Amino acid sequence: MVWGRDDPLTAVRRPVAAAVLAVAGLLLSGCAAEPTGSPGSALPVRGSAAPSSHTHSPGTAPHSHATTASTPVVRAAAVPLRRGERMATLRLPGGPYRPSAPAGGTDDYRCFLVDPGLDADAFVTGSDVLPDNAEVVHHAILFTVPPSQVPAAEQQDAATPGEGWTCFGGTGLPGAGGADDSLNSAPWLAGWAPGSGETVLRARTGKWLEAGSQIVLQLHYNLRAGAAPDDTAVRLRLMPGTADLRRLETMLLVAPVELPCTAEETGPLCDRTRSLLDLASRVGSDAGRTVSGLQLLCGGDIAAPRAGSTQSCDRRAPADMVVRSVAGHMHLLGRSISVDLEPGTSDEQRLLDRTVWNFDDQSATPLARPVRVQRGDTLRVTCTHDAALRSMVPELADVEPRYVTWGEGTTDEMCLGIVLYTRT
Repeated sequence: MVWGRDDPLTAVRRPVAAAVLAVAGLLLSGCAAEPTGSPGSALPVRGSAAPSSHTHSPGTAPHSHATTASTPVVRAAAVPLRRGERMATLRLPGGPYRPSAPAGGTDDYRCFLVDPGLDADAFVTGSDVLPDNAEVVHHAILFTVPPSQVPAAEQQDAATPGEGWTCFGGTGLPGAGGADDSLNSAPWLAGWAPGSGETVLRARTGKWLEAGSQIVLQLHYNLRAGAAPDDTAVRLRLMPGTADLRRLETMLLVAPVELPCTAEETGPLCDRTRSLLDLASRVGSDAGRTVSGLQLLCGGDIAAPRAGSTQSCDRRAPADMVVRSVAGHMHLLGRSISVDLEPGTSDEQRLLDRTVWNFDDQSATPLARPVRVQRGDTLRVTCTHDAALRSMVPELADVEPRYVTWGEGTTDEMCLGIVLYTRT
């Protein structure tokens, strides 16, 4: 499915990609390693978590971790290499990068083109993002760049001074996390966010990587704690493309964010229009189109969107599928997130239920039993945010009160459900 450049939904897609916080091995893996399960179980397992510098207030599952500074995080694999697996390490092509937020903001999205050197098709069966400077690395996402798109990626890289290029939202490359991808599937390999460690896909599943493909590593730097250099690395578990594995795919569920200031807060940015102008000044003009596009996508009113702490959106399953694992993503004002199948019917099932959102643990939740979903079934993501947390979360202590919408920055918000599935 290709979106026209003038379609208002086109702009939805790039921030959705960035939000994703890590998809594939989904990501956002958590703490102690779990057993890999029986053959065919096909569920992600989680490895040891990387340090995080984020600290949260009571009510948002507080965590405060020591940070690493000048040297890359080095840790052993949570699960020993399995038969047929090998480990590949990818590094920033130009060495350490010093982040710099454009337009006087505090967020820098930077994309780096890295070559895994594949001369044959492969499956990615696990991933580990090793943030060098956890003070500034907010999240990381790996996008697949198929061979047909490598020249465009190389051209984009060469046209930008220094290593990599600025990439709020997706990579900006057609077919590689850019505006031409379907909302229902994304060519993302892996990712990292606070609370993540190594992700190892269980037996008989993997993410497909064609021979000659390269990878875009998108790093979101939040510079509220400074702008020291970063030299993040990535480790991928690889198996031959001839292995008898099921291809793991991703569906994204997005909902608007329309969160007013609290009754106790005042200021110019509590006005929605002024807040949107401020958002566009920080992350680009596509931001406003994305906010409007989400209203269209979710049956809202562009001229008079429904404001409130809880928002939801329904999507239809694009194909018959077996859901293996589900994750959610919000930022610092998140309270809870859920994903439901066939809501409001006798067949309703809750696939994800994070009643207390913890930004420092965005791990995927493997389903105890994979759930079969038929093409056309409804999947709903529901998020609750709380503007009162702005006065409680240390990272937001000096942030001016504002009407919060979907946005790229740490001080903005998102509502994203991430569904991992295999085809039936």
